[in-house]
Amino acid sequence: MRGEDHQQHAMFSYLSPEQRVPQDHPLRKLRPLVDAVLKKLSRRFTAMYAPGGRPSIPPEKLLRALLLQGLYTLRSERLLMEQLDYNLLFRWFVGLNMDDAVWDATVYSKNRERLLKGEVAEAFFQEVRGIAEAHDLLSDEHFTVDGTLIEAWAGLKSFKKKDSEDASVPPDDPGNPTVNFHGEKRSNKTHQSTTDPEARLYKKSKGSEAKLAYLGHVLMENRNGLVVEPCLTLASGRAEREAAAEMIQAHSGPGRITVGGDKNYDTADWVKQTRASGATPHVAQNNTNRSSAIDARTTRHPGYALSQKKRKRIEEMFGWMKTVALMRKVRRRGRARVAWMFTWAAAAYNLVRIRNLIGATT
Repeated sequence: MRGEDHQQHAMFSYLSPEQRVPQDHPLRKLRPLVDAVLKKLSRRFTAMYAPGGRPSIPPEKLLRALLLQGLYTLRSERLLMEQLDYNLLFRWFVGLNMDDAVWDATVYSKNRERLLKGEVAEAFFQEVRGIAEAHDLLSDEHFTVDGTLIEAWAGLKSFKKKDSEDASVPPDDPGNPTVNFHGEKRSNKTHQSTTDPEARLYKKSKGSEAKLAYLGHVLMENRNGLVVEPCLTLASGRAEREAAAEMIQAHSGPGRITVGGDKNYDTADWVKQTRASGATPHVAQNNTNRSSAIDARTTRHPGYALSQKKRKRIEEMFGWMKTVALMRKVRRRGRARVAWMFTWAAAAYNLVRIRNLIGATT
């Protein structure tokens, strides 16, 4: 018999969000990991708030919601609040009951500086890495390093001369004025973005267009492809190698380690500096226009070929962070805020990987 298309508005519900979420849902295994990390950060959260006054929205709920924004590719916090209002899965993960009111989207604007000053993203990342260490998922001998372009939230029209004065003639369109910069020589020494002054005009490779951007760097361990350390710098031609050298120095131990990388790291100075830090550079050879700084003493070992195979996984990591976690073109301005989001995206990636790896071993 055909059913009737009739909707009856019920006044009461006897099912909680906990009962609505399927037991085999991927967030089921992720939620305990997130709760364990947030519990360890409880004292840090307490120090961030005044001892008296009106109770705030728990920072644990704010951070769980931010994780959902990255995991489900929600482009804005306003859209995140819309989903949180009627999505029972989101309510369950954040910790809201069926009748709890969602907060205004501007709550993140008001709390962003507090989270930034409290270095919450870095602390969260370190605790997530601690979970990986506790499950013996990290290698302490074999690593890969690489960098990627993070496009800034600024347009090329905002890239103007540093010493230029405001034009006396009003623009034809205040929201999107006509700007003709063709034929004008522009560089980071003479020009600066009025939207994001810390962004730099940069292109990743020959033949590609120049963009206002930052550079994100990652040191990855080769066993399971987890982020060991994320880093964000101003965009420049030497930033990748300089950031890589600092991260390698920080993670070098008493034993010898290997560090894989692409052809960009095949320079005599960088290879020499890496070896002085107690690491063996397993970078791809760049034989295009010169001789490589990596010779047969390194390439003849089977470990070199293995490092070349493993290093490609770092591109998968960057791909996830850009397409899923919204890091292709960031919606924040300033190096500090962009670095916060980059570290947060790296922590989210590690959480997803750890969930999958723990599930595969249990």
